[in-house]
Amino acid sequence: MSGQSFRIFVVEDDEWYRKLLVHTLSLNPDHTVKAFSDGESMLKELKKKPQLVTLDFRLPDYTGSDLFDKIKAIDPSIEVIIISEQQDIETAIDLLKRGAYDYLTKTDDIRDRLIHVLNKLGKNKKLEARVETLQKEVERKYEFQNNIIGQSAGIKRVFKLIEKAISTNITVMISGETGTGKEEVAKSIHYNGKQKTNPFVPVNMSAIPRELAESELFGHEKGSFTGAIGKHIGKFEQANDGTLFLDEIGEMDISLQAKLLRALQEKEITRVGGSSSIKINCRVIAATHRDLQHEVKIGNFREDLYYRLFGLPIELPPLREREKDVIILTRHFAEVFAKANDQEVKTFTKEALQKIMNYSFPGNIRELKSVVELAIVMADENEIVPDDITFAQKDVLTDVLIEDMSMKEFQMRIIHLYLKKYDDDIKLVSEKLDIGQSTIYRLLKEEKNSSQ
Repeated sequence: MSGQSFRIFVVEDDEWYRKLLVHTLSLNPDHTVKAFSDGESMLKELKKKPQLVTLDFRLPDYTGSDLFDKIKAIDPSIEVIIISEQQDIETAIDLLKRGAYDYLTKTDDIRDRLIHVLNKLGKNKKLEARVETLQKEVERKYEFQNNIIGQSAGIKRVFKLIEKAISTNITVMISGETGTGKEEVAKSIHYNGKQKTNPFVPVNMSAIPRELAESELFGHEKGSFTGAIGKHIGKFEQANDGTLFLDEIGEMDISLQAKLLRALQEKEITRVGGSSSIKINCRVIAATHRDLQHEVKIGNFREDLYYRLFGLPIELPPLREREKDVIILTRHFAEVFAKANDQEVKTFTKEALQKIMNYSFPGNIRELKSVVELAIVMADENEIVPDDITFAQKDVLTDVLIEDMSMKEFQMRIIHLYLKKYDDDIKLVSEKLDIGQSTIYRLLKEEKNSSQ
């Protein structure tokens, strides 16, 4: 077992059989085996934490069933293999249901069967150790003081709210502009809270077609609609006993909001095409870049759902309001990039840092990370200068200050910038700018006619 000692206790009152078991188990050099002739002497040594106990079902001082219960009461993580002189199916089933790892009878092939069971147990223990290691790595990764970088007053307020969210199971509503790190905050809450060993299931409502959103959240039964070739488990069921992260909740269609509200209130769902209710138990963290109070006022978001989700509000400040956090994050991203690419960390000149500080970063932390990585790639030397820094888009307001434009020209400039940004998706642009699609078509047509 990877060179680590695997401690085994053998409890057997028959001396010859006890020696047989000890010899068989000791063939593996990774095993440390200790033998006992009765249950009481073994219990006194249980503080040494064996990973496995082989237990004779009939002992002079305990029945196997009673001794099994005592072992599990002291340490449930200890695996127990019951070894009996006779095959009692009813007893075996009962012990296996209660948590025994296996039930073996004292037959001629006991040695081979015991080795086979130990090999299987060893693989399972390796897998458990690996899972535990990965879980600890995830927890370290999402220790929020390390994961969310910054020392500004705004970020310190966020830290305090995360601590409150971790200590309770309250619903959390995270708000902030695109790119401010809403999912990172959600993960920090999950992986530092009570649900940390259970699933974290994110779902971006803006990325799901409206006609598939209900199935994505609640699942569907086979044949419930065209294309439903099998049963689908929805996000709520996937997140059971863990956390469901509803990102961009403000994009959810109003027709689905009533069903979400019912699921949150009743703690149960019904799959599309199904008739039976399914109990759910998951923490809900929602996030949005929209002003949900405004969305409620204009009828795009249900007021009752808004108050059901509101819970503990965490508002993430935009990068432009985070003082010198920009410099801290810039250096952090440079170090992360260097480590990921096995390079020396490149530094920024004072002028380069000033150029970064002067930019408003409409894309916030996500944009800053991209700017830093591009600057590192573009720099010819180990020091990054202003010319190495490129911003992806010009600020519209800068154009206004430089050029004399009418309000209509300014309006068209914005529309063209958004059409370029969203690949000429007029429906999406109309949603982002909060104007009708017909208005965009009309303005584009007028612009075309005026240029002819």
